[in-house]
Amino acid sequence: MSPSGCDLFTIKKTCQPGHPGITFSHFVERLMRNSLSILVFLLLLFFTVPAWGAELLTLDEVVQKIQDTYEQTGQVKARFTQTVTLKAMQKTQLEEGTFYFKKPKRMRWVYTKPAAKELVINPEKAWLYVPADKVAYVQDAASLFKSTVSVRFLAGIGKLKDDFRITFAGDKKVDKAGNYLLDLVPVKPEEGVKKLQVAVNRESFQIVKVILFDPYGNVTTLAFSGLELNRDLPDSLFSFKPPAGVEVMDMGKQKK
Repeated sequence: MSPSGCDLFTIKKTCQPGHPGITFSHFVERLMRNSLSILVFLLLLFFTVPAWGAELLTLDEVVQKIQDTYEQTGQVKARFTQTVTLKAMQKTQLEEGTFYFKKPKRMRWVYTKPAAKELVINPEKAWLYVPADKVAYVQDAASLFKSTVSVRFLAGIGKLKDDFRITFAGDKKVDKAGNYLLDLVPVKPEEGVKKLQVAVNRESFQIVKVILFDPYGNVTTLAFSGLELNRDLPDSLFSFKPPAGVEVMDMGKQKK
């Protein structure tokens, strides 16, 4: 059962990761409520333009290339590794799986290690399926898309410069490996997102790492491999039908 006072999209202060009895809130907090962070690392994941050589680009040039590439990319498949460091529990959790994205408003996260679970989002519904618990949580997608910033990015018309204060994360513009390193802070406060830090390879312009810092001191790091752009992903991939014997919990009804 969902903890009292919590739903798939609103993780209140008493429902933060590490709170007794919470088994999936950190997952939901980052992949459902924090839709903004998902969209931003998608923008950077798509950043695969030809190399510009050894000369460093200006901040405006880097941001514009990210924006241009996002607007030209409609579908993505990639392997991901997610590391979550929970401050309150002084614990780090590692998960792996496959990620799919298709414009507009479609995502699917298939977690395979250490435990199976799926997050499926389409224009109508958002599902969180936990096979080990034989339960699937569902809520209208409108609850996920209610952030103005998130809606604009999901629709493919978001503007990074309008929605974030963007700086290089250091005087040298790059990290020790030579990747561009950027800090992105939402112009308007977004629940669960304090700052995003992203590293972009200077030669291939592919994403190397995305780090999400939340207001509670928790840190989520996402790394990607096996990137495939503009695959022919069917809309049916982003639909979900609960298997027989699985309890369905409608979080919208429980909230009323």
